[in-house]
This record gives sequence, C-alpha cells and structure tokens, in this order.
Amino acid sequence: MVPMRVTPSNPTVYIVGAGGQLGTAMQERSARVPDTVVRPLTSADIDITDPTSVAAALGDLDPDDVVVNCAAYTDVDGAESDAEGARRVNTTGPGVLAARTADAGAWLIHVSTDYVFPGTVEEGSRPAAGDGYEPDDVSGTPATVYGRTKLDGERAALSADPRTTVVRTAWVYTGGPDSRDFVGTMRRLEQSRETVSVVDDQLGSPTYSHDLADGLWDLVAGGVRPEVAGAVLHATNSGSATWFDVARGVFEEIGARPDRVLPTTTAEFPRPAPRPAYSVLSGRSWTAAGLTALRPWRHALHAAIAASDAGTGSLP
Repeated sequence: MVPMRVTPSNPTVYIVGAGGQLGTAMQERSARVPDTVVRPLTSADIDITDPTSVAAALGDLDPDDVVVNCAAYTDVDGAESDAEGARRVNTTGPGVLAARTADAGAWLIHVSTDYVFPGTVEEGSRPAAGDGYEPDDVSGTPATVYGRTKLDGERAALSADPRTTVVRTAWVYTGGPDSRDFVGTMRRLEQSRETVSVVDDQLGSPTYSHDLADGLWDLVAGGVRPEVAGAVLHATNSGSATWFDVARGVFEEIGARPDRVLPTTTAEFPRPAPRPAYSVLSGRSWTAAGLTALRPWRHALHAAIAASDAGTGSLP
C-alpha cells in the first residue's frame, strides 16, 4: 500500500452507517489518516431519512468536515417486497444528508452500487470496453428495487449538494468465517457439505471491505478537489470473477479442494430479485482522479482470509 496523503485541515469525518460492514471497516482503517477525528454514527445515533435527526446528529458540521454515507438498505431480495423501506433509506436518506452538507459547506461521500446498471448481456446492454462499466455509461432502468432506489439516491444527493462524490462499488465482503457475506457463507458451507453448487454465469467485481475502506480514506485524505467534487467514481478490487470463481478461491485459501465447488446457473437458483449477469465496474475513473487503484481481487481475497484467520481484521 502507498502512504496516505493527509489534508492540512485534518477534518472531522462522520461515518454514517458505522455499524455495518463497510462502516466497521472504515473505523478499523481510520489510523491510515493520522490526527483525523472520526465520529461513527449508527442507526441508533442518526435516522438519515429524518431531517430533524440528521440536523441533531450533524449539528456541529463545519465546512472542513466530511460525511461518508455507508448506510443503505442492502437486502436486495427484501427490497422487492419492501420498496418503500428501501426508498426511504436508499433515496430519501442520501438527499437529506446532502441537504445538510450543502447547508454547512461540508463534503458528502456517498457509497452506491453496481446494481444501478442493467446488468444484462443482450446486445448493447454491456459496456463497449471489456473492462467494465464506466460512471457515465447509461444506467437505463435498473432491474431491481434495490438498484432503482440506489440510483435515485445518487441523483438525490447530487441534486441537493452538487459537490457530493458518489463512489460505486460491488460484491463487498469481509471474509471472516462468521461474516454474513458470500465469502463467510462459503467458508461455513465448506464445513457442512461435501460439494457446493455456485452460479457461474454472473460476472462482477469482488471487493474486500478493508481495501474499499482504504480507498475511501485515500479519497478523504486528498480533499474535495475539482477531480472528485460532484463526480461519480468506481472503486472495486481490480479484475473480474464469477461467484463460482470466488467460491473456488475461498476453498483454495482455506486448504480445501476447489473441485468440491461445482458450477451451476442462475436459473437453477431463482431469487425474488433478478441478479445482474454482468456488473463489472471499470476502475479508470478512480485512478484518473489521482487515487490509488485497489489491488487485484484474488490478492485481496488471500489477504482477507489470512487476516481473519490471524484475528487481525486486515493486513497492510
């Protein structure tokens, strides 16, 4: 990892959604920006859908401060039957936060998702380049309630505060054996099943939560520059993989036989919300903004599992 840049102002950084996967990783990696005051805010501290609650929780917000919004309604299947709940958190919430940062002159960094893209493989629906969607690729109408509410949330935030920086990411995991993400699930299934069938027709960008957190701290440390103010950026570990690829990688890392992971199709595992067949995100916008590219996904997976097994949370 390269040394972090440090902004002269040493802002207070408010981490909204601090109790979640990414919010936790942000706190664990906050030492990478020395002398910065970090204020974690969980759902018990702030209701991002309520302007009164936001005003109270962010009442001391100064122009040099940064609000990183990691809060989201991430139950992709649950959102299909709870569209209003998803819309409150994913659309209304970012707009309310952005109105507060605009009023204070502070900087909002809002985390979004690959699900804003159509994710299909029909002619014309995938990006022309082979290395993933760019931020300005046409999103069309996302296929899921989750994707639609997240896309609307990006627009709400940018409308309320044009200096907002939107950071899209994808397939985030922590990797511990008890984590509720895909990697944690595969680790548990390896213990309980002889073989595991995993879909091999969904291609995306697996992203280690601690690498994403490091990237967000890199963004914070660089300050609200013209290259990032009002921009939409993509931040994922580099490269692409199917869930089948990731599962085999997990088995290899924990010393299990990867041939115990069997390929299957999305059609064999129907879900309430359709999963994108293609949702790779290009990292060109990230590096073009002067930010450090996140390492290849396979290297990150190795580090994630090694760190969780060592009990350290993350590796340098």
